[in-house]
Amino acid sequence: MVAAKKADFNALGKELNIDPVIVRIMRNRDMTTADEMRAFLSKDARLFHAPFLLPDMDKAVSIIRDKIASGKTIRIIGDYDVDGVTATCILYKGLKELGADVSYAIPNRVYDGYGINESMIDKAYEDGIDTVVTCDNGIAATGAIDKAKSYGMTCIVTDHHEVPYKDEDGKRMYIYPNADAVIDSKIPDCGYPYPGICGAMVAYKLICALDEELKCLPELKELAGLGTVCDVMELMDENRSIVSYALSHMADSANIGIRALRRVCGIEDKPVNVHELGFIIGPCINATGRLDSAETSVELLLSEDISKASVSATELKNLNDLRKSYTEDGLRQAVEIIEQEQMADDKVIILYLPKLHESLAGIVAGRIKEKYYRPTLVFTDSEDMIKASGRSIEAYNMYDELNKCADLYSKFGGHAMAAGLSMPKENLSVFRDRIKTNCSLTDEDLTRKILIDVPMPLSYVTEGLIKQLSLLEPFGTGNPSPVFADKSLEIISVKEMGKTGDMCRMRVKDTSGKMYDLVMFSGYMDLRDEVIRAKGLFEPVGMIIDIIYYPDINEYNGRRSVQYMVKDFNLHS
Repeated sequence: MVAAKKADFNALGKELNIDPVIVRIMRNRDMTTADEMRAFLSKDARLFHAPFLLPDMDKAVSIIRDKIASGKTIRIIGDYDVDGVTATCILYKGLKELGADVSYAIPNRVYDGYGINESMIDKAYEDGIDTVVTCDNGIAATGAIDKAKSYGMTCIVTDHHEVPYKDEDGKRMYIYPNADAVIDSKIPDCGYPYPGICGAMVAYKLICALDEELKCLPELKELAGLGTVCDVMELMDENRSIVSYALSHMADSANIGIRALRRVCGIEDKPVNVHELGFIIGPCINATGRLDSAETSVELLLSEDISKASVSATELKNLNDLRKSYTEDGLRQAVEIIEQEQMADDKVIILYLPKLHESLAGIVAGRIKEKYYRPTLVFTDSEDMIKASGRSIEAYNMYDELNKCADLYSKFGGHAMAAGLSMPKENLSVFRDRIKTNCSLTDEDLTRKILIDVPMPLSYVTEGLIKQLSLLEPFGTGNPSPVFADKSLEIISVKEMGKTGDMCRMRVKDTSGKMYDLVMFSGYMDLRDEVIRAKGLFEPVGMIIDIIYYPDINEYNGRRSVQYMVKDFNLHS
């Protein structure tokens, strides 16, 4: 589908001194005025909404300042994913700078489950902790917070997840924890200008509210940017600002742990981009929380000793390599079940993989969702319960749909695109039936749509246009990499690339006879399959192809040339 949002692209392009194609892309991201587009292009590092616009921020600041002044003990309770780990590090480093007597604890995914729980409160009480501050969790922890209050503890919740609710007599009743301060950007009608921030950003806001000077600490901003990318927040508004800052500083990071991790991953000499944070650095930090203890990741990011950081970074990378292997095994098993039991057309795919490590359920659910374009929930065995992680598509609000079955769960939380729950195994059959009965997705909802920014001949692309495209970075959720389309290209040659031959370089000719180099990564095996189905053998030369692409600069042996990265294709029969 071609994005068809209208504007005077030529006039705006002239006013902003950019190609009209760049204007069309920004218009497709819902920007309408020259001022909005100018602000977006500037990546203004000053775009930072005042921390005190968040609910209860004034209360939290007053409480923490009093606790620091009186020497009270503070414990941060974070979470085991990248957002929780970075939020924990931000609070710990910031409070240490302010002279607090502070410690931290991270739940064990297997034994404790997500976020703060009553056993962690018991441990804090045994340790003589006066004040508990949560980060990236706590909004749904009413039981744990009640227990802390019964011990006489002070509790501050900082979170960014949806507030739990019940629908009663047509009214939505929100359920808040009984904490002394609850800071959450998702609190309904709280008035915060941009609620789509992650837990690490909420933590960063708290530290900035406590001391304006700490706002400028590069390390805290890098950690907030890392958490934003890895928690898949939209890269718009202040998220775009903080991530742009992080990317521009991480090549020479102020954080010893990040530098060590980039080194052991073999990327220390490469430019830092969103892909590196989301698919190389982030998974290594996540791996300890999945297969071991996330406290190892916290220790790495808090490290002040380069040799110790190198040891921890190597451990994280090795764990992530192991996690990848386990994930591929789980994915193969999931696909076999879906094909054998003919579940591919189910509107919601619900899988039970008892032997899959519970920490990998969300990754497998995400991969299945991408393959079949269906909301997917993957259940695994856990001590006396079964646990599920779910990943969704745009048309299906997973949090709202799962909330309709909340009476079946012992624990539940999440948001529109991802959620998790625990429940007795005997409830699984009832759960399946209710989810499927309640589902109102249509065939159109379940049709994957590729939105093309501009139908644009390959001949229009120049190095100058590619340079202007870089003004739109960083690309990610909410600001996807632009895609263009050209049609009726004749295949002249195909050359396989990669260790396993699953990529190719393709030479094509347009209708005017001009030649172009295309690069195809994951879609090459699909191309092979289609050609073989059409011809009985792999002989694509002479066939006509339409492509969706993104242009880039190829540098090789000191020579620069434009190349075209193929995102998808349609082969003429």
